[in-house]
Amino acid sequence: MWKTFALSTPRDTFRIHPLFIPLMIWIVTALAFILLLTLLIMIHEWGHYITARLFKVDVEEFGFGLPPRAKTMFHRKGTDFTLNWIPFGGFVRLKGENAMTDVERNAHGSFANAGFVARASILLAGVFMNFLLALVLLTIGFSVGRWIPSWYSSMDDLTQAAVQGELSFQRGVYIADVLPGSPAAKAGVPKDRILEKIDNQRIMRAEDVIAFQEKKRSVTYTVRTVKEPIEQEIYRIQLVGGKSGVEISDYAYDLTAPLRSIPQSLSLSLKETVFMTKQTVVGLKQLVVTLVTRARVPEGITGIVGIAVLTHGSVESGFMSYLRLVALLSLSLAILNVLPLPALDGGRLLFVLIEAILRRPLNRRFEVMTNALGFVFLISLIVVITFNDIAHLFIS
Repeated sequence: MWKTFALSTPRDTFRIHPLFIPLMIWIVTALAFILLLTLLIMIHEWGHYITARLFKVDVEEFGFGLPPRAKTMFHRKGTDFTLNWIPFGGFVRLKGENAMTDVERNAHGSFANAGFVARASILLAGVFMNFLLALVLLTIGFSVGRWIPSWYSSMDDLTQAAVQGELSFQRGVYIADVLPGSPAAKAGVPKDRILEKIDNQRIMRAEDVIAFQEKKRSVTYTVRTVKEPIEQEIYRIQLVGGKSGVEISDYAYDLTAPLRSIPQSLSLSLKETVFMTKQTVVGLKQLVVTLVTRARVPEGITGIVGIAVLTHGSVESGFMSYLRLVALLSLSLAILNVLPLPALDGGRLLFVLIEAILRRPLNRRFEVMTNALGFVFLISLIVVITFNDIAHLFIS
């Protein structure tokens, strides 16, 4: 069926097929996904590039996308700026980065010939840029977007923040699940709804539901949808032993925050960065422990496919939700790269640090082999997590 939309005059009418809008959402999602990954990786590589130039280390190539190379766009100050066929992210290739001989290591403008401070700064510059991007986006979000900090994880936290004037919200009861064959299921009560009223009496706490239903045989539930547009539905339920058969929990909705100043938003951004850094480290630790002990990926850990799904959800929710996803992933990328693991910036920094302590070059073959094995491990980990993402898509 086609729908007709009027612009300004009858001559300006046009028709849109119902499949067009979801198709456009998926196209926008795909573009937003590519833009997200490219932005995060390119700003990381840009940090390496400008810092290498600052310390007089030659940058042989700055690649947009991943090899194989499609074309060399231009050459500037000794650097080939290239366009590559795989349209994700990019890379920077430094002179002597993987030098194996003393001649290559000691060449003028070589990364391996640069001092400890120079090499450490170059390796950490990408991480710094991702942290900086996250901090800037979070500051924008907490000011213009009036975001709610992530560390408010309990109802007590939200209540205390509301008392202090940091936010406002409506307190309610969330129907997380409806047990099969229960009175609520027979009445058609759906899950993932807010239970607003029982017999036209406002319900604000999960414990109130139990107390209110205790001596009743039947009740009327008034429920509403969580997301916009808000829809209300009424269900008549015949209770069994004062129970309806729903799994409920306390819930905060209609969360809003006042317009904050830049200093206030920056302060919240720093706290959010610390909080999310701790959460990311805990998640990585949980990933390793669960993979080793149970040979599976724990809940909450996602890869490329999962990020694509999150991107779709953020696009549907609006630009500010997408911006928050970019900030979160930029922070996660920074944390991941600074870890002292082979093939990552942190792992390469560890080799530089050991070399500075020993005051002599390490065995280059050992270093290159370690980084290669580390790269294989990381790719394998990505494959496992991606497979888990795909499996969850089909299961759900």
